[in-house]
Amino acid sequence: MDYRACIQNSIDYIEDHLQEPITVDHLARIAGFSPYHYYRIFQVYVGIPIMEYIRRRRLAYAAAELARGKRIIDIALDYGFETHNGFAKAFRKVYGCSPEAYRLHVSGHLPKKVDLMLLEQFNLTGGIVVEPKIVTKPTVKIAGYELQTTCRDGQNLQDIPVFWQSLMPDKLTRLHSALPAVQQNEYGICFPPDSATGDFSYIVALEVPDYDGVPSDMWRGEVPEATYAVFTVPPVETPGPAFSDAIQGTWGYIFSTWFPDSGYELAEGKLEYEFYYSGTEAEIYIPIVKKN
Repeated sequence: MDYRACIQNSIDYIEDHLQEPITVDHLARIAGFSPYHYYRIFQVYVGIPIMEYIRRRRLAYAAAELARGKRIIDIALDYGFETHNGFAKAFRKVYGCSPEAYRLHVSGHLPKKVDLMLLEQFNLTGGIVVEPKIVTKPTVKIAGYELQTTCRDGQNLQDIPVFWQSLMPDKLTRLHSALPAVQQNEYGICFPPDSATGDFSYIVALEVPDYDGVPSDMWRGEVPEATYAVFTVPPVETPGPAFSDAIQGTWGYIFSTWFPDSGYELAEGKLEYEFYYSGTEAEIYIPIVKKN
């Protein structure tokens, strides 16, 4: 039995019935499992519990409909939320802002159906790439270490993981101890490549309130204000090659699968970056503008 195909059958059903009541028992019958077995297997393949997945997909479709001028309470009712407040609370939890604020940035394109077979190609097993949050971040000052690399022949895909390894543990410890950081989460920032050579700088840094006290041998600069699509990297159990593969897989998914039908383009002059919460948890921030 191909478990991945069985779970995909239930995902396909969910996608076609988001405005109807959906039960675990019914989905389990579609997949060919007992409800208990289905519940466990679904979370292994998708990364979150089944009812949480359904809620997020309903919210993703609701988010797309915000661009069409429809009343928020009507959108909420269409996708199974009984009150405006209940919808707004669930929406803020997933997207980080109110539906009213999100309406300013949403493209209106419907989210793609989750395809487990496709995600496997990007090494995104054990978790899903759902529709990203859309957030606006102010300018921040950063300081840290610089790598000069190139995207010619995919050289950056080899250089950046090696660069991270070279920082561990001594330089990363110094980064956290020497800087007057605003918070201790690390940035991995890609500066735009030179259009002729493909050369660019990659920075591992922390946010700082100012540059006072930053050691003279450390790079310093700013991440400008921008609106971002924020993608969660599927978590892995331990840091190392598997985490690097998950990050690179998420980048691949963003540019080859998400962008073409998203209604967005890269925002010129802004910075893409990874934001690390721990050795095995990260988000990718992609600066965007709506397509004309």
